[in-house]
Amino acid sequence: MSSWIVVWPGMLALGALVGFLGGLLGIGGGILAIPVLALLFGMDQATAQGTALVMIAPNVVLAFWRYSQHHPIALRRTLTLGAVSILVSYPAARLAVSLDHHTLRWIFIGFLLWLVGYLGWQLYARRTKGAPAPRILSERWLPLVSVVAGAFSGLFTVGGGTISSPMLVGLFGYRQAAAQGLGLCMIVPSSLVAMGTYTHAGVVDWQLGIPLAIGGLSTISRGVALAQRLPDRKLRGIFLVFLMITVVLMLPKG
Repeated sequence: MSSWIVVWPGMLALGALVGFLGGLLGIGGGILAIPVLALLFGMDQATAQGTALVMIAPNVVLAFWRYSQHHPIALRRTLTLGAVSILVSYPAARLAVSLDHHTLRWIFIGFLLWLVGYLGWQLYARRTKGAPAPRILSERWLPLVSVVAGAFSGLFTVGGGTISSPMLVGLFGYRQAAAQGLGLCMIVPSSLVAMGTYTHAGVVDWQLGIPLAIGGLSTISRGVALAQRLPDRKLRGIFLVFLMITVVLMLPKG
């Protein structure tokens, strides 16, 4: 009990900071929480990802619930896309917890580098907001997006929304708001399945994860609200710098 009393205040504060930054930068707290847990607490990559899921899962459930109140999604489509993401996220999560933690860290670093490249391209190539992109694929191919989102959610516990939204906009001609809603539809079930898989493998630190989640839930909405008042390009630039610093810090020393 005494250890909880010592740990909770610090983790609540850390969760609040990570949640606020996640909302502010429009990416989510998970991509920030994983490096923090690995660097500050010396967690191996799998445990950092599993513990971050304790924060990620309730965040995405809350976000999906709020979105569905304003932008309802057809139940049949929700169930279909969610089922596909579950089928993919489970084996991806099993693969993640079975990998050597050094290998998994290098894969995660590669994912961060890809994210730096993608967000950098998005920052400098998409300078104006206009009509949605023309549809390239018909909606019968939507489950392919669930496959990608489920794989990212299972393997990295983060990134499903990062990749699904631009796919829906660029390939299917969705507007950004609709793309975000469908992206959440895919991420919610895959995040819950991934959390169960990581928990079963014993790579979740609940003593750190629970206060991290509570702190994040208390501030993520404030971060989102502030982001609406700040220039989008500046926010993305700050996040790119953060990601590059994170990659350098996560590289093995010596």
